[in-house]
Amino acid sequence: MEETKPTPAPPLFSFSNPSGSFGFGFGAAPGPPPPPPPPAVEVLLSEESPIAAGNLEPVVVDDSLSIYKGRVNTSDVFGVKNSDLVPGKYEGGLKLWEGSLDLVKTLNSDIKDDRLLIEGKHILELGCGHGLPGIYAALKGAGLVHFQDFNAEVLRCLTIPNVKANLFKESSQGTFTSRSVGFYAGDWGEIDKLLLRGDAVQDKTTNLQTENEGYRGYDIILMAETVYALDSLPSLYRLIKKCLHYPSGVVYMAGKKHYFGVGGGTRQFLRLVTEDGALQSDLLAEVTDGSSNVREVWKFSFK
Repeated sequence: MEETKPTPAPPLFSFSNPSGSFGFGFGAAPGPPPPPPPPAVEVLLSEESPIAAGNLEPVVVDDSLSIYKGRVNTSDVFGVKNSDLVPGKYEGGLKLWEGSLDLVKTLNSDIKDDRLLIEGKHILELGCGHGLPGIYAALKGAGLVHFQDFNAEVLRCLTIPNVKANLFKESSQGTFTSRSVGFYAGDWGEIDKLLLRGDAVQDKTTNLQTENEGYRGYDIILMAETVYALDSLPSLYRLIKKCLHYPSGVVYMAGKKHYFGVGGGTRQFLRLVTEDGALQSDLLAEVTDGSSNVREVWKFSFK
């Protein structure tokens, strides 16, 4: 609860995440506008940063599978301490958010119950950070996995080391190769130019096609904790419609029902989807374990 003060506070911008939720404090005057987003770039698997993830920790998916993740200090990479968000510079990609684990568990459950086939599919993980859902898809036989994050530094320092630790530990372990993964950094408003190179970019709501013609894109799009900022939801949704394979592609989205202070949440994104009318929505899981706000996992597919 905020204390009532007789005079306005000095200009302030702060961020905290004590229990998985967002909170912002603003003073009497706005600060300078955030810097423009970094340009969209492809990051190569060989571009692992010297500040790479170390001290691998296991994340247990089930009795037969664990995914290993590293830990990177935000101060070492961005010069930012105790912060999960610096607008225009850092979007929390070095933190392992609860939604990533919820998404992996839901994918694992759907595969076991024959509701989802990943083998051979083309997968895109948006806002990947650690990349655990994308890594899980690769371990389950995906034909191709692309990882996207706002920051190239997150990909170099965390995502690529995690991918190498899980997918390239031994050359005889599987069929996943460096040609099967891609890493792309940039804002959602322009990243499609890299993700869909060689594909015809079209809006499937205005370009009717037969099932035989289809739409070239990703079979499955994964995203966890990407819907926190209200003003970014339209560009995220437009990107999904550009990148999702038509008509059979599906989206798995995990996130908090509400992100207090920044206006976003799964229900705000759901409202956008419903108003557009191109996709149908299915609630797969609701998590109320007390570690954060209520969390949900949704599945979207073309009508």
